[in-house]
Amino acid sequence: MNAKSIKKSSRSKTNITKLRQTNDTNINYKDNPATTKEFWEDAKIFMPQHKVHISLRLDENIINYFREEGKGYQSRINAILKAYINTHPHQNK
Repeated sequence: MNAKSIKKSSRSKTNITKLRQTNDTNINYKDNPATTKEFWEDAKIFMPQHKVHISLRLDENIINYFREEGKGYQSRINAILKAYINTHPHQNK
């Protein structure tokens, strides 16, 4: 896949002109009620961790497996590695 085909397939299908002409008066909030101060009292903010760009060599069948699942395969690989770390803490010897 070359850069031109990637750019072509990643174009948004959102009609920006139509979206800008619409107003919020027709939005139905029935299933999304306003939140209260009490709702947010125990909320915690989790900031995403900074990611480091690296070059990593993996077996071809591993990459193919995750790519077959579709877009976001690198994020899925990252999530699996993070889950491994969370369940296998370092054992200081």
